[in-house]
Amino acid sequence: MTDIRRPENMERITTPELAQAFIDEQVKLLREQIGSDKVLLALSGGVDSSVVAALLIKAVGDQLVAVHVNHGLLRKGEPEQVQRVFRDEMKANLIYVDAVDRFLDKLAGVSDPEQKRMIIGGEFIEVFAEEARKLDGIKFLAQGTIWPDILESEKGIKAHHNAGGLPEDLRFELVEPVRILFKDEVRAVGSALGLPDNMVYRQPFPGPGLGVRCPGAITRDRLEAVREADAILREEFAKNGLEGKVWQYFTVVPDFKSTGIKDGERCFEWPVIIRAVNTRDAMTATVENVPFELMQHITQRIITEVKGVNRVLYDFTPKPTATIEYE
Repeated sequence: MTDIRRPENMERITTPELAQAFIDEQVKLLREQIGSDKVLLALSGGVDSSVVAALLIKAVGDQLVAVHVNHGLLRKGEPEQVQRVFRDEMKANLIYVDAVDRFLDKLAGVSDPEQKRMIIGGEFIEVFAEEARKLDGIKFLAQGTIWPDILESEKGIKAHHNAGGLPEDLRFELVEPVRILFKDEVRAVGSALGLPDNMVYRQPFPGPGLGVRCPGAITRDRLEAVREADAILREEFAKNGLEGKVWQYFTVVPDFKSTGIKDGERCFEWPVIIRAVNTRDAMTATVENVPFELMQHITQRIITEVKGVNRVLYDFTPKPTATIEYE
């Protein structure tokens, strides 16, 4: 399966009909590959793993065992959505692992971005491996690898989390049903499979989650400030017609405080930085021109509703020179 490449002449999947044709073909191939065995999937709630989960449920039903690890770095409401959509609505065989304390304890006091990424990635593999060892009869490991992952890995641009890394005693055969698709095609397939729009058109979200939006050593209270501010930003963008118009928007809470005034008294609290950018390929990005009145409203909500915050800043920097994410 892993040597399959995207055909040079493959038509881009842009319509429900093409998406359905791809689904029908993959369901047939998945049934042939998996047979009566079980397949394991790390289900993050991101677009790629969610579409792979939906394809596998359609193809092999409860032969799929999906593991959702909550590392405490997800956005507000995401662990609940994964459980609701897959366990309650799609009747998936879903294992939910609450590993919040385990991850945050390991990250305590660590400020270097690369070290944080390594801890998050390494601990995720550990937790996933522990769950895998509890299961019998697993022969396959499904992954949400997509075509840009393959291309970037081959060109040495960056390593991808989909490259494996499981311990020697957990060697599974890979199942990668969306391997030859671009991101927009994965979304088209997800829609055709009936996944909710806010999952299919979910913004790009880094593997380390909110860990990279909490620069410096992650603390639980600052992480909560990032999560709450992000939820307000997403809610307001959705209400004001920006949800599908802006490619990516999020909040960052850096590790410094400044003086402010709350309830007539001096306070010393964090700022929230808002980032909203548009891009075609994530190689360059322009900054969204958010209406000033909306920015004022979002600012008022954040400084009123988010604990420990007394300023809101807007990042006007395009890429280059700034990267889209902060770490």
